[in-house]
Amino acid sequence: MRTYAKIMQDLEARMADGTIRGGQKLPSIREAAERFGCSKSTVIRAYAELEKRHLAYAVPQSGYYAVVKRPDAGREQGRGLLDFSAPSPDPALFPYLDFQHCLNKAIDMYRSELFAYGTPQGLPSLIQALVKHLAGSQVFASPDRLVITSGLQQALSILAAMPFPGGRRTVLIEQPTYHNMIQLLETLGIPAQAIARTASGIDLDELERLFRSGEIKLFYTIPRFHNPLGTSYTEDAKRAVAALAERYGVYVAEDDYLVDLVTDAKSDPIHAYNPARVIYLRSFSKIVFPGLRLGAAVLPPELRNAFCAHKRLADIDSSMLSQAALQLYVQNGMFERRRQQIVASYARRMERLSRALDAYNDMDDVRHPPVHAGVHTHLMLPDRLRMPTLLSRLERRQLALQDFSTNYLTGAPVPNRLKLSITRVDEDRIDDGVRILMEEIRRMRR
Repeated sequence: MRTYAKIMQDLEARMADGTIRGGQKLPSIREAAERFGCSKSTVIRAYAELEKRHLAYAVPQSGYYAVVKRPDAGREQGRGLLDFSAPSPDPALFPYLDFQHCLNKAIDMYRSELFAYGTPQGLPSLIQALVKHLAGSQVFASPDRLVITSGLQQALSILAAMPFPGGRRTVLIEQPTYHNMIQLLETLGIPAQAIARTASGIDLDELERLFRSGEIKLFYTIPRFHNPLGTSYTEDAKRAVAALAERYGVYVAEDDYLVDLVTDAKSDPIHAYNPARVIYLRSFSKIVFPGLRLGAAVLPPELRNAFCAHKRLADIDSSMLSQAALQLYVQNGMFERRRQQIVASYARRMERLSRALDAYNDMDDVRHPPVHAGVHTHLMLPDRLRMPTLLSRLERRQLALQDFSTNYLTGAPVPNRLKLSITRVDEDRIDDGVRILMEEIRRMRR
C-alpha cells in the first residue's frame, strides 16, 4: 500500500473510532510527514483525497479539519429492536463517500459512453479489471467468458429460463436454499427438484443418483456461507460435486455471494476444480451496497451466446454508470481496503454470536453448528415448539428473527429452524439478544 493511502487509512480509522472528532483539526502537514516518515507532498496528496471524499475540508491559512458528520438517526431510532432477521448489509459499513468519488470520476472519464447503449456482456474496462480481481479468489477466466449482470438475481433468472445443451429442463436446488431462487422457479413454472442440505452438507450418493437420472440441466448450490444455514462445504465435497458434474454432463451454478468474507487461503470455489462445468456467480452487494445492482457470471463458452441473448432481451445492458464506478473502485484499491474493514467487523460479530450461543444455551435439544465466519448461522429447535408462537413472543421482546418457511419448495415439510444474522446487530448487543432468545425457548419448552 502506498504511503499516502496508509495516511488516509490511519486518519479514517481515527475518525471512525472517535479519536478525531468532527470539526477537529487534523495534524499539520509537517507533523504528519514526520509521523509517517514521508515527504510533505505525500501528506498533501492524502489530505486532498480525503477532501475529495468529503471526509476533510481545508481552511485557508489554518489547515485541514475533519468533516462534521450528521448523526445516524435511523440507527438511533432502531436502537430498541434487535434485528437478527435482516439479510441486508450494515449501512454503517458501506463506502458512500468513496463510491461517490468514483461516480464523479466515472462521469468525467466516460461521459460519451454514458449516453450510448453498451453491450450485454458489460463495460470492457470493468471486465478486464474483474478478470484480475477474480483471479485472487482462484477463479481464472478469459474476458470473453465473463458477463456483467444487473445483480445476481438477473443471472439466476436467465440461467433458470434459458435452454441448455441436450434439452434438459430441470433445475436441482439444495433444500433449504436462497428464498428468491425458490420463488423464481415456482413463479416461472420451471421444473425443480431438491436435495436435502444439512449443517454437514449434502448426501453425495443422492446427488449422483439425481445426476444419473438425465433430467438435471443445472444444480444451483451455495458452497460457502450457505444461505440460510451459514455452513460451508468441505474441500472434498466441492471436488466431488465438480467430478459428478463432469461425469453426468450437468452444469453447476455456484453462488459465491459472500466470497469477499473468505479468510481461509486453502478454501477454493467449485469452479477451481472444473471450470468447464461450473458457472461461477458473484455479487458486489455485500461489499459495496445492494443498490448498485451489479453481479458477474463466469460462463462455459457453449453457454455464453445464449446467456447474452437472453440478457439483451431483459435489459439491453446493465447500468454503464454503475459499471464505470465499480471499475474505478476496484482498480484504485478502495474495494480491497473496504473489504478488509468489513471482514474484520463481521468476524468480531460472528465470534461474539458463537460465544453467546455456547454460553446461554444449556438445552440438549437446542443446537447450533460451529460457524465462526460469514454473516449468519442457524438454531435447530425441538419439533414440539410452535414456531409462530415463538416468533410472536420474541417480537414482543423487541427481537426479530426468521424461520426457514420461505427456504423450502411449496409443500415440503419445514423443520424447526431459526436463522441468526449479524449484519444489522451491533456487536455490543448480541449477548442481550441471545439471552432473550434462550429465555423464551426455555419458557416454551416448559
